[in-house]
Amino acid sequence: MTNSADLDVFCLGILVADMFVSPLPALPAVGQLSLVDEIYPDTGGCAANTGVSLTKLGLRAGLSGKVGRDAFGDFITQDMAAKGLETVGIRRSATVGTSKTVIVRVIGEDRRYLHTFGANADFSLDDVDLQEVARAKVLYVGGYLVLPRLDQGALVRLLSFAKGRGLKTVLDVIVPGNRSDFRVATHLAEALPYTDVFLPNDDEAYLLTGESDPVAQARAFLACGCPNVVVTLGEKGALAATPREMVRAPVFPVDVVDPSGAGDAFDAGYIYGLLQGWGLRRTLEFASAIGASACTKLGCTPGVFTLPEAEAFLAKNHLQMETLS
Repeated sequence: MTNSADLDVFCLGILVADMFVSPLPALPAVGQLSLVDEIYPDTGGCAANTGVSLTKLGLRAGLSGKVGRDAFGDFITQDMAAKGLETVGIRRSATVGTSKTVIVRVIGEDRRYLHTFGANADFSLDDVDLQEVARAKVLYVGGYLVLPRLDQGALVRLLSFAKGRGLKTVLDVIVPGNRSDFRVATHLAEALPYTDVFLPNDDEAYLLTGESDPVAQARAFLACGCPNVVVTLGEKGALAATPREMVRAPVFPVDVVDPSGAGDAFDAGYIYGLLQGWGLRRTLEFASAIGASACTKLGCTPGVFTLPEAEAFLAKNHLQMETLS
């Protein structure tokens, strides 16, 4: 069945009120006051970050997730609308507040996070208006496996509905490092045949498959029936695979200010290529450029390229890709 879409992408998943602290030379000592250049509030979470990145690329995106009945929930809803997303799919929890994260980065070290899970724990398939989903060309689900009320059965129903309405489906996950019980066989195998593109990072793929080699990880997901798998590798680039082709790309060299949101921006770039009908290599290069751009400013989305900026960047910069099969 085909649909007459008036949205390009329906983004569903985690919503977070983020508070970014600009990079510190060192953490303050006990009782010490440290001055910083910026404390920057923004909306984050997979669904929001990917949606904002998509709108910066000129696409029409809707958003579905859950926030609290509080000032942080107001902020997320208003911020997303101001950035061009449709927010009719955002629900309010009557029992818990909005999810919040404080992100602190020390120069030369990885980020530190303080997080409250909040209303993301209250989000379920019952909160999703399927007729809103059906308005889109692509359904993107971000943060699966840390949405406790969205289990595999609900995910299968959602993805199969989308496929039945003619949508492409894109799935990203978050696998907590302390959850070694999350495995493909028990948490993903039934959903992957309904997934057009699966986008884990290599740490998540290791926890899901037990395989440390990204090639083996990708093959494990392909074997479950997903036709396109992209394993992102952080500063080492990304590996993209179909049953017929597998390529690996390095990263674009950019001045990294804050890598927050780079994976979500990469997802947005990949979805853009999917909508354009591009081949694997062109899509991977474009996604890599969008992901790299997110690293150039503080926060998840301020640095993300607009479409003209991406086109200008790619006119001068290219990735040398390695063919693996």
